[in-house]
Amino acid sequence: MAWFKRQNKGILTPTENKKEAPDGLWYKTPGGKIIHMRELKENAYVSPDDEYHVRIGSKEYFEILFDDNKFTELDKDMSSADPLEFVDSKPYPVRIKQSQEKTDLKDAVRAAHGTMNGMDLCVACMDFSFIGGSMGSVVGEKIARAIDYSIKKKMPFLMISKSGGARMMEAGFSLMQMAKTSAKLAQLSEAKIPYISLLTDPTTGGVTASYAMLGDFNIAEPGALIGFAGPRVIRETIGKDLPKGFQSAEFVLDHGFLDFIVDRRQLKNKLTTLLKMLK
Repeated sequence: MAWFKRQNKGILTPTENKKEAPDGLWYKTPGGKIIHMRELKENAYVSPDDEYHVRIGSKEYFEILFDDNKFTELDKDMSSADPLEFVDSKPYPVRIKQSQEKTDLKDAVRAAHGTMNGMDLCVACMDFSFIGGSMGSVVGEKIARAIDYSIKKKMPFLMISKSGGARMMEAGFSLMQMAKTSAKLAQLSEAKIPYISLLTDPTTGGVTASYAMLGDFNIAEPGALIGFAGPRVIRETIGKDLPKGFQSAEFVLDHGFLDFIVDRRQLKNKLTTLLKMLK
């Protein structure tokens, strides 16, 4: 019965010689859609099947926004100190060093200036991969200096927020960054220089309560989580179920806290159009 027997055994590849597909070749969205990483990158890290916006960091945003990915980074070697000598499961300096080695970043924000469709632009972009994008002294100082640079060169400022909130290891030092960055943005406003705040997934805590919501235009990516406290904390505090889609970008837009939502694939052109209108 040839139907039940392999006639050409010699063409079979032995199990030990079979090659596994390399890790990181495919991406699966929360909705179950699978896309090749190359196609995902070419699509600005947006899944074309379900429009899911994958979380990305400063490296990817700079590639998307700056012409030919050419930019000059500001204060790139600035790193956190340990003013409180904080010790939890491990000393704070050890946590910083491990995060730097893991992410190849100095802290949770990078600032740079370059051109976007030929227009000068200064950008500060947060990285969630560095201790949850938490806001510490370095984050506040780098944003403040980037704003100073925008004022000095009279170029628009774009803030891309992605954060879990204040960095508990710096306690009050972290909370002071809310006041510092807000004061700097007031100076930017007095100089009549445009400030656009882009809120991405997630933008929460002290970041939402300060610079993320102070833009001349507050915009967001589709589906981004935006809020101060998390939904679970709010639900337990008020003792009620929350509305469907609570704290999503779409919910926040409907309630008047955003100006518009922008697809990442159109981000560069939308920002260019907006800045040209402001000129």
